[in-house]
Amino acid sequence: MSTLAQALAEQARAYSFLEVIAVAAAVLYLLLAIRQNIWCWFFAAISTTLYVLIFIDVRLYMEAVLNGFYLCMAVYGWHTWRHGRHGESALPVTSWAPAIHLQAIAIIVVVAVINGYLLDNWTNAAFPYIDSMTTWAAIWATFLVARKVLENWWYWLAIDIVSVFIYWQRDLQLTALLFAVYVVMIPFGLISWTRSRREARA
Repeated sequence: MSTLAQALAEQARAYSFLEVIAVAAAVLYLLLAIRQNIWCWFFAAISTTLYVLIFIDVRLYMEAVLNGFYLCMAVYGWHTWRHGRHGESALPVTSWAPAIHLQAIAIIVVVAVINGYLLDNWTNAAFPYIDSMTTWAAIWATFLVARKVLENWWYWLAIDIVSVFIYWQRDLQLTALLFAVYVVMIPFGLISWTRSRREARA
């Protein structure tokens, strides 16, 4: 435990407060997303902007690209949650058929393998295949969050567990800790959104 605390302290000093601010904003994003509070997208924009810079520095290029995408999705998410699918004031939580998710997963795997191959052979990327898989899965999961699709939480559970390993291996202990916290918080999001969906249907 003391070794972990020392590693976190050293990393905080090394990154000034860039990663600290990114982590704090990311935690606020998830807390607000669980509560379906539209301000989650504001903190998402702050966190993702900082993470673009951080991931480029540690050669996790697909993660950097992913966070650029997150920034765009923060704008889309804000607009979608504010206006709703058909102009209603609040976008309801919905659930999509398993067939849609199976097709999405198949596409993610194929694209990630191709992407990983290119990164492995043409760049000095760290963990090219794993990085590609989590990136493309997160792109899909982020879209599901923006549309308030309940199953997004299951995708994030798998993505975040793998991400803890990736970030720890790249000496991003604060970010690894953030994603470990995400893993713990995800069940609360799943329960909250499930309750919201049941109430809306009732």
